[in-house]
Amino acid sequence: MQKMAETNNSVPYTQLPAEDNNTSSNSPAKCRRRPKRVSFIVLTGLVAALLLFVAVKYGNNEAEDVNPGPVPPQETVCNMLGSNLMPLTTMRTVARGVAEGVSAKSRGRFLGLRPFPWTKQMLAWQRTSFHFQPKKNWMNDPNGPLFYKGWYHLFYQYNPEAAVWGNIVWGHAVSRDLIHWQHLPVAMVADQWYDINGVWTGSATILPDGKLVMLYTGSTNESVQVQNLAYPADPSDPLLRKWVKYEGNPVLVPPPGIATKDFRDPTTAWTTPQGKWRITIGSKVNKTGISLVYDTIDFKKFELLDGVLHGVPGTGMWECVDFYPVSKVVENGLDTSDNGPAVKHVLKSSLDDDRNDYYALGTYDAVAGKWIPDNPTIDVGIGLRYDYGNFYASKTFYDQEKKRRVLWAWITEGDSEAADICKGWASLQPIPRTIKYDKKTGSNIITWPVAEVENLRLNSKEFDKVEVKPGSVFPLEVGTATQLDIMAEFEIDPKVLERLEGNNATYECRSSGGSAERGALGPFGLLVLTDKGLSEQTPIYFYIAKDAAGNFTTFFCNDLTRSSEATDVRKLIYGSTVPVLQGEKLSLRTLVDHSIVESFAQSGRTAITSRVYPTKAIYEDAKLYLFNNATDVSITASLKIWQMNSANIQSS
Repeated sequence: MQKMAETNNSVPYTQLPAEDNNTSSNSPAKCRRRPKRVSFIVLTGLVAALLLFVAVKYGNNEAEDVNPGPVPPQETVCNMLGSNLMPLTTMRTVARGVAEGVSAKSRGRFLGLRPFPWTKQMLAWQRTSFHFQPKKNWMNDPNGPLFYKGWYHLFYQYNPEAAVWGNIVWGHAVSRDLIHWQHLPVAMVADQWYDINGVWTGSATILPDGKLVMLYTGSTNESVQVQNLAYPADPSDPLLRKWVKYEGNPVLVPPPGIATKDFRDPTTAWTTPQGKWRITIGSKVNKTGISLVYDTIDFKKFELLDGVLHGVPGTGMWECVDFYPVSKVVENGLDTSDNGPAVKHVLKSSLDDDRNDYYALGTYDAVAGKWIPDNPTIDVGIGLRYDYGNFYASKTFYDQEKKRRVLWAWITEGDSEAADICKGWASLQPIPRTIKYDKKTGSNIITWPVAEVENLRLNSKEFDKVEVKPGSVFPLEVGTATQLDIMAEFEIDPKVLERLEGNNATYECRSSGGSAERGALGPFGLLVLTDKGLSEQTPIYFYIAKDAAGNFTTFFCNDLTRSSEATDVRKLIYGSTVPVLQGEKLSLRTLVDHSIVESFAQSGRTAITSRVYPTKAIYEDAKLYLFNNATDVSITASLKIWQMNSANIQSS
């Protein structure tokens, strides 16, 4: 049995006065500050005592989020970065968005009690050269990516006023190849009662007649999360520069039993056997993350199906849910509506509780509107991830031009908010990735940078069968190492592997001692963004564990603990296991672009993205090395390394 969802005709929320409701959806963004502001508390004396107070009060990683603080002038913050007299609110994490029903930039204590004296040269180096990001200010989730009339479109959440979260509108850029971009004017602004507190995540659906509709989440004047409909003002415009909001918005409001701030991020629609369109929306009930299912004919009236597409207890709020098919037999991507015996369906959710993107493979029952995981022990939120590093709020789209499914995401900062304000921008996008079913393992997907990024490759160097002995480092002379595409293979003599005895010791990247923790069979790999003295280094490596029964488990890790001498950046260890099949060499691809490093093991079975903020390993002082910190084996490495050109990202 299906239930008719509440529509805009029975909205129980207070609308704004009529003059605000009549504001054009294409009017320019006004200078608004949504979060409440509190005054700065300036340290004027007893610096040491107050620093001790901060350390005691905010030193716990599980500290509660603090109230949103004001955004100080950029010049003031930059001057204060090298001073001990920083405002207290700048010296701890400033949570923005929790009260409004969205996630904050970060949680817990401030990243280091001592602000680092960043120079303009250091901060300028952090800006990427071939990854997409706005010219300035804050960006987060990608919205409604699509291919339309010869152009790839990326919409994204954007603060046109500052390098912190708030005042969220939709930025817009277009590209012919997913690498070179042209910025366009803001696509949608927060100007109606149903989205006045933010134009949040949305998804595009292309109808059979070529028309385009966009569903997006708006935060109302009472901070209620609702779903709204928009469409191009001129469908013949390939750049989609102007958008119209449906006069009957919102088209969906939180159903009974769902909290007003737990109802967001509609997916791209797909067709049902009954000839309707179907979407799913993320939510939760208590601590069970769920995906609600709605059917529609016209995207204006919706039916709420009984039950949910899927839910997993203990996973908390599901944000940015994505649902799409992958083929078990062909290399091509599939349209979102495709189904059949040769198809698996991927269900993915961004978990608000731990800020990671999880996915699982399963079977979709189109009649019942249910999805069942292939393996419940690695269900959504408790198993596989797209990326085991800094990677969140991802969204895919079907590229009908090249018959592929393309993955976007939000790559956050790992520095302090004060540093973001000083450099004038925060966050970026990864290189778009293709998604395929891994036919060799049958248990995971593969993500890989789109082929177009290879057009940026310049001169290359090859290193063939370099032997790296235990405990040694080998310099790779490639010149400046801030923009690279690295392909590497590693071999270990199989006779040595068999000869070594195994043990029952356990290993896990994140809780290990990082690349400095030596074992018989690892770690070994690359040192990127490393200075000549090795005082700053970012290892990307494999670690092989052999148990007492002789079974091997391969781990793929990224250690940031020595990546920077700065005191106000995250220095975590990322990673997970990676499947390695009989006869396969260990393979690694790494894209280095200043402060972002994207790494892929075994042709993309496991990926790790990190943000790195060195103070010395920058510009011509950034170097590249091989390393082997294993105790009992030598490795043989073969590499091809390209210098990478900069992408052309133009203003409108």
